[in-house]
Amino acid sequence: MDSHSMHTHTCGELRREDIGREVALTGWVWHRRDHGGLIFVDLRDRAGVTQVSFDPEHSGGIAFHTAETIRSEWPIKVVGTVRERPEGQANEKLATGQIEVLVSEIEVLNTARTPAFQIEDHVDAAEDVRLRYRYLDIRRPKMMANLRLRSDFTFAIRQALHDRAFMEVETPALFKSTPEGARDFLVPSRTQPGHFYALPQSPQLLKQLLMVGGVERYYQVAKCFRDEDLRADRQPEFTQVDVEMSFVEQDDVMAALEDVLAEAFSKVGVQMQLPLRRLPYWEAMDTYGTDKPDTRFGMELHDVTQIFSSSKFKLFSSAATDPKTYVKAINAKGAGKWPRAQIDKLADVASAFGARGLAYIAFREDGSVTSPIVKFFSDEEMAALRAEMDVEPGDLVMFAVEGRLAADEILGGMRSHMADALGLVREGHDFLWVVDFPLFHWDEDRGAYAAEHQPFTQPMEADVELLDADPLSVGSHTYDFVMDGFEAGGGGMRIHDADLQMRILEKLGFTEERAREQFGFLMEALKFGAPPMGGFALGLDRVCMLLAGSDSIREVMAFPKTSSGSDLMSDAPGEVSGRQLKEVSLRLL
Repeated sequence: MDSHSMHTHTCGELRREDIGREVALTGWVWHRRDHGGLIFVDLRDRAGVTQVSFDPEHSGGIAFHTAETIRSEWPIKVVGTVRERPEGQANEKLATGQIEVLVSEIEVLNTARTPAFQIEDHVDAAEDVRLRYRYLDIRRPKMMANLRLRSDFTFAIRQALHDRAFMEVETPALFKSTPEGARDFLVPSRTQPGHFYALPQSPQLLKQLLMVGGVERYYQVAKCFRDEDLRADRQPEFTQVDVEMSFVEQDDVMAALEDVLAEAFSKVGVQMQLPLRRLPYWEAMDTYGTDKPDTRFGMELHDVTQIFSSSKFKLFSSAATDPKTYVKAINAKGAGKWPRAQIDKLADVASAFGARGLAYIAFREDGSVTSPIVKFFSDEEMAALRAEMDVEPGDLVMFAVEGRLAADEILGGMRSHMADALGLVREGHDFLWVVDFPLFHWDEDRGAYAAEHQPFTQPMEADVELLDADPLSVGSHTYDFVMDGFEAGGGGMRIHDADLQMRILEKLGFTEERAREQFGFLMEALKFGAPPMGGFALGLDRVCMLLAGSDSIREVMAFPKTSSGSDLMSDAPGEVSGRQLKEVSLRLL
C-alpha cells in the first residue's frame, strides 16, 4: 500500500482474501445502477474495476444521498469494507468479481460533463471524435491496455539491451538536413538567419559516428520524423528502437538481435522460436510476392511460363520466348465460387498493384470452368496447370504476365487482398528474416538508381566489381525483421571505407560536391579508423500494434495525428504570429 496516496488499493487488486478489510479506493464512476434502496457503482481506474455499493443503513444518509447525485465519469474517493458479493451475483469476467466494497464514506473529487462518447471497449464513435477527445479515449480499458503493453514491451527491450552491455546514448533532435528518402521537417534558426535545422528521419548517421567513437554497442528508443504524404498507417513522428554494434559480422548482429527480441517478446507473453528462418529477398518475392511475407497461409506464387510455352494464347506463349517476361499464377481456394461480376471486379484491385488486366480461370464447384481465356488452352495445358496449382472445384487461379519483379508484386498484392476477402484465419505470430536485398533499384520517376535500404549499406564483397557493369545485380548485407506480414524492423552492415562510400553515393547520382556538402562529416569520420559495423531499427509502433491485435498504429500511440497530419485535440499544426515569423527571418508566400 502506498502511504502517500489517497487510496489503499487500486480498483484491480481486491480479492476474496481481502474480505473484512477497510479500504479506500479512488477512480472514475463507470456505471451506476439504482436498485431502489441500493446503489451499485462500477469504479474504474487504470488497473481495473471494482463494484462499490451504497446501502442507506450502512452507508449513512450523507454517503447514500451523495451516491444518488453522482454521474458517469466523475472522479470520486470511497472508504468502505470489502465483502463477498451476494449469492449468484459474482462476475467471473472481472478479476475483482468475487467481492464488492460496502461504502461508508464518499468524497466527490470533481464533476464531469457528459463525455462525447461512451467510455466502453467497443466504442462506436468516429475516430476523429475519439482523437478530438483523446484524453477520454485513453480512459477506455482497451486503450489503457494498449499503452500498458507498449510500456511493458519497451521496458523489456531496454532491459534486454542493457543486460547485454548496450549503452543508451541520446542523439540530437535538431540536426542537419540530409533529405535521403522522405522529406525533412525543417526548423528555422533565429540566431543564424536563413539557416535551418532538420528533425532527424532516423539517427542513422549519428549512430555510425558513435561507432567511430568507440561506443561499440549502442541503443536508443528514438523519435523519428518524416514529412511525407501520410497513408493510413504513417505518422509524421514515430518511434524506433535503434541499435548499432561494431567489430561484428552480419551473423553476430542477427544473433544478438534474435536474443534480445526473443527475451522482450517473452516478457509480454509471446514465444519466439530461435533461430528465425532466413528467406533470401528473391525467394520471398518469387514465393510470396512481397519482401515482407505473411507465411501463416499458403496461396504461393507459381511460375507457369513453361506450361504455356507453345500455347495458342499469344500473351502467354510469347512470354516463354522472352527471358525477361514470366507467366505467374496464384490459386485463391474458395473464390471460384464467387459470382462472375464479383470476380471481374478483381481486375480493378489488380490494377492498383500495377496490372494492366487480370487473366483468371474460375473452377466452379459443379466441375465447369468460367474464364475469358480458357478457350485458347489445350487439354494438356489445363491438366498441367491443374497439377501445378493443386486445383480443386471452387478454386480461382489468377495470372500475371510481366517482368519478374512486376509479376511478383501484382500477385503478392492479390494474395494479400484475397486472404482478407476470404477471411483466412492467421493463427499466432509469424516471425522471420528477409535477407540479401539488392543494393539498388531503378527509380523510374527520377530516372536514376536508388538505394534499396539506404545509401550507407555494405554491398556483398563478391559483387563490388559489378558496381559499374551491372549495378542492379549487386547484393547487400541486409536483413529485415518481418512480423505477421509487416516489415517490423530493418538493418544492415554499414560501409566503413570512405572511398567505397563515395563510389556508392556517385552511383546514386551524387556529385562529389553534393556528397561532401550533405555527408562530408560522415566521409571524414570514416577516415579515422572506422570499425566494421552493423545495426538495426525496430518499428516500435508497428510491433506494438501487432502485439495488441490492432490494425492501426494510432491505437498504440497516446496522441497520434490523423492521416492528414493534424492533431484534432490541440489543432496543430496551427498558425503563428507575424512577430514569431519575423524573429526567424521568415515571410509567408
